[in-house]
Amino acid sequence: MIEFINVGKRYEDGHEALQNVSLSMARGEMAFLTGHSGAGKSTLLKLIMLMERADRGQIMIGNQNLARIPRRQIAYFRRHIGVVFQDHRLLFDRTVFDNVALPLDVAGTPPREIAKRVRAALDKVGLLSKENLTPIQLSGGEQQRIGIARAVVNKPPILLADEPTGNLDPELSSEIMKLFSEFNQVGVTVLIATHDLDLISRLPFRVIELSQGHIITGAKSVAGVDA
Repeated sequence: MIEFINVGKRYEDGHEALQNVSLSMARGEMAFLTGHSGAGKSTLLKLIMLMERADRGQIMIGNQNLARIPRRQIAYFRRHIGVVFQDHRLLFDRTVFDNVALPLDVAGTPPREIAKRVRAALDKVGLLSKENLTPIQLSGGEQQRIGIARAVVNKPPILLADEPTGNLDPELSSEIMKLFSEFNQVGVTVLIATHDLDLISRLPFRVIELSQGHIITGAKSVAGVDA
């Protein structure tokens, strides 16, 4: 499902964010991406969602070589990837319903289907009763769950999360990780970048560790040989 082959990424300031990274994730797998600040976690996620382009190597998502996707097709490609950010990135002048509906609006989904999917996603994260509120009326944990609902409303096969529990207390962090696990159980491939080593140590998923742009452990799936 996700494969990096000798991938490198250098920014304009000369910083080598990733160096010769080789990584594979099976379809329907869940894994954590860890490492010190600046290790390359966010860059790796940005390469998957085509927010950045690799300078070297090859990235395959399913049967697609990302280097061959032209700029005009990036928006369509991203419909197949759900993304959850640490800072939620919600629109505070719109209702919870409208925030979750945004990807479907952009895709031109019919209104009746939008209503069905949005309410199903909100129900999944336990916030169906708050669809008419605005994000400012919700707690931090609830805002994060709205971000998750928005990420999965398109039913993407891949779900990425960048420090999704960074601003939450331990109890809320556990709840958020349980949600990700539930999506994984229905076949979604989930990759989560996180600093919360204590939390992920209690969960039965692969840990991929980055250091100074290199993967030092966990490069291959459980079925393979650990790097």
